[in-house]
Amino acid sequence: MSDAPAKFAPPLVKLMLVGDSLVGKTSFMSFSLVEKFLCFPPTIGIDYKEVAKHHKPLNPDGTRSSKAQRVHLQLWDTAGQERFRSLTAAFFRDAMGFLLMFDLTNEVSFVNVRSWLSQLQTHAYSEDPMIVLIGNKADLEQERRVDEEDARALAESLGLRYFETSAATGSNVEVAIDSLLDLVMEQMEKCVDKSTLPPSFMNGVERGHRLKEVDEADDERRSACNC
Repeated sequence: MSDAPAKFAPPLVKLMLVGDSLVGKTSFMSFSLVEKFLCFPPTIGIDYKEVAKHHKPLNPDGTRSSKAQRVHLQLWDTAGQERFRSLTAAFFRDAMGFLLMFDLTNEVSFVNVRSWLSQLQTHAYSEDPMIVLIGNKADLEQERRVDEEDARALAESLGLRYFETSAATGSNVEVAIDSLLDLVMEQMEKCVDKSTLPPSFMNGVERGHRLKEVDEADDERRSACNC
């Protein structure tokens, strides 16, 4: 019998991109995996990519550890069109965390953030899912329609981390993913003695943050939704 130490498979982490159509989810996903900006037509239903990733956890002082954790990352891309909502919502429960994206050049996609949050609270593994808010297309500064101050204020009011990214230049793409991975990996460590992981790994576990209740009635501009 061999005395070689047992090799453990890296944990499987499923993250999902959600948001209106054409906010840049597919390009964001492709850049994060191949580091090359590509333009794509709107996603039909749902698609995913996977990659072995070396994630460096955060130290107590906020810096990244020099030791990386191997994870098997699946990044799911969902269609934003209304006609695919029932299909994509069926996959929400299997995701461990969500990258909720809007387009910084499209104010309607920002207004619709509350609607997407409401759907996640209804269909995800928990009423308090792990979410990072992303304002994409930060490279198109001259076309910006959503002020950074307004976006950060919304994220703070909802208890979410916020990043402005560009799938064209790669700015903050990995930073946003790593931030969500931090939340997911921390929760997985708390659940190390559980026999199952999401969708059930959140049950009965104390959360490190709390997503404040979404009140869609607070934003009358939702009537302008054209998704």
